Amino acid sequence: MFDISFTELMVIGVVALIVIGPERLPKVARTMGHLLGRAQRYVNEVKTDIQREINLDEVKDLKKQMEDAAQSVRSSFEDTTKSVRQPLDEARDMLNEASRSAQDALNATKTALKETPKLDADSSPRETESRIAPGITEPASPSPSEATADSKTNRVASSASNEK
Repeated sequence: MFDISFTELMVIGVVALIVIGPERLPKVARTMGHLLGRAQRYVNEVKTDIQREINLDEVKDLKKQMEDAAQSVRSSFEDTTKSVRQPLDEARDMLNEASRSAQDALNATKTALKETPKLDADSSPRETESRIAPGITEPASPSPSEATADSKTNRVASSASNEK
């Protein structure tokens, strides 16, 4: 800090010996040593405080950079989440809709099955058909005696037409 050579220190020491005297010189030198020690500690503390402030500024800068990086990662993650979530939501909605339509079809089938009459093992097919489809009847088939009479009538009519 100061550029003091050995000869300058010798001159200061001789002047102090003459001015202060040999009796009080050791006591003054001891006091001066304590004061210089305190001054050095004070200077070191100031240097340390300045270094801490510089490091604190560096830490603040580093903290800001880390926060910026974290924000960047967070926004990237949110964007990725949104881009993945949208197709998944659409697929879930489609599955829910398909599930609802399948459930509706199942309920309609159950209702239709409840409304149809149960078939009895003892009932004839005609009775069952009349219960399933009321109002729809098939023409009655001729009895065997009517069928024989009709066939005879048809034969007589056809032979008469052939003779003409």
